[in-house]
Amino acid sequence: MRKLIAAAVTLVVWLVGGVSISAVSYAEPPPDYFVDPTKLPFDALPGLPSQRWWGTHDGAGYRIEVPEDWNGELVLWAHGFAGNGLELTVGNHPLRAHLLSGGYAWAASSYRRNDYDVKAGVADTHSLTTLFSGIVGRPTRTYLTGASMGGHITAAAIEQYPNAYDGAMPICGVLGDYELFDYFLDFNAAAQQLGTGTSTFPVDPATYLGTTVPAIKDALSGGAWPAPVTPAAQQLKTLTMLRSGGVRPNFDSAWLFWNSIPGGFSGQPGNFLFDLGLGDGTLVGHPGVAVDNTDAVYQLDLDPTLSPEEEAFNQAIVRVASDPQGRHPAGVANVPVVKGNPSIPVLTLHNLGDLFVPFGMEIDYAQRVAANGVADLVVQRAIRGVGHCNFTTQELITAFDDLVRWVREGVKPAGDEVLDPSAVAASGYGCAFTQGSHLLAEPCP
Repeated sequence: MRKLIAAAVTLVVWLVGGVSISAVSYAEPPPDYFVDPTKLPFDALPGLPSQRWWGTHDGAGYRIEVPEDWNGELVLWAHGFAGNGLELTVGNHPLRAHLLSGGYAWAASSYRRNDYDVKAGVADTHSLTTLFSGIVGRPTRTYLTGASMGGHITAAAIEQYPNAYDGAMPICGVLGDYELFDYFLDFNAAAQQLGTGTSTFPVDPATYLGTTVPAIKDALSGGAWPAPVTPAAQQLKTLTMLRSGGVRPNFDSAWLFWNSIPGGFSGQPGNFLFDLGLGDGTLVGHPGVAVDNTDAVYQLDLDPTLSPEEEAFNQAIVRVASDPQGRHPAGVANVPVVKGNPSIPVLTLHNLGDLFVPFGMEIDYAQRVAANGVADLVVQRAIRGVGHCNFTTQELITAFDDLVRWVREGVKPAGDEVLDPSAVAASGYGCAFTQGSHLLAEPCP
């Protein structure tokens, strides 16, 4: 366990966001976000001369870089959740060196607001394409890439602006939009029910973290949390596996990792997933409850037939109904609905062991894409990592280069089967596109 916790400390750097991505209640942010102009300039990379621009546009900071031998193509970067502070920051594309050496220009925006505001990210990233055309010239092709919340931005943007982009690569993305917040509710309501015999919503943060969560952990593990040493603890583990993407490799490691690291709000070891259940279910910019588990059917084992115990559990667990105002169906709210209807090639990556933005997001997206009859435009790849957005540079380079080849030449790359539970459960699932080592990852057979 000590080794696991040490590994958790190492991997926590891969987290994009914290408690504020959850269904926490927020007041409308104050209108005084700011960009520190002294933090915008950036130097060229050694051996990769370029032209660089930076500044503010429509209230957002931006960076633009164009290599001397520009190939005419632009790669946009949509960053993940950046907290709920007032300072807006913009960073470099994670594949900056690879892009520049290949002749690509890149650009990134801070967005005009922080918090989980996908609407702002979509608008400001699109606005940056117009700015780029005015400063540098109109690119021949434009690719949109983004991670975590930026993956949500990427998936939503290509649907809202179908003619603006030629290819998209959302990685570790919130591709199931509101389903993510439902998953946070699922874990916490189930943990309460199994650990204390009752469940409530919303919870008082002080009481929940100070009294309820310690009681849950003690009841489920007898002081050995997160080891599933009791039948109820194993049931919570199984329920979480099924609600986060189904039976799959790496889940045992993922369970121990995500239930060992500190919570983003409380800072207490083992509280990360519990912290995601704080608040009253509203989201920034929404007046009503956004989470919903009214139709959820919870399983405590791998038998799809509900046992009498499972029937009783489903009857007893707290049910939360979303407010129509809080769960906006039109796709234009701060948390837009991802309809799964792209018109351009899309290549995704996701860690199998991610329990923050779980692999189930890929399943949600694949189901929507299939229902819309556009599965030929989507390739999804599973990576045997445990963290959030925990990809090696080579995995990202391979994915991007494959996407570009697909866009340029019409050669669709290979991917993983996402909708076949037996394929996902296979011992070798996720091995095809995993490149390099991932801490706590199960070895490929």
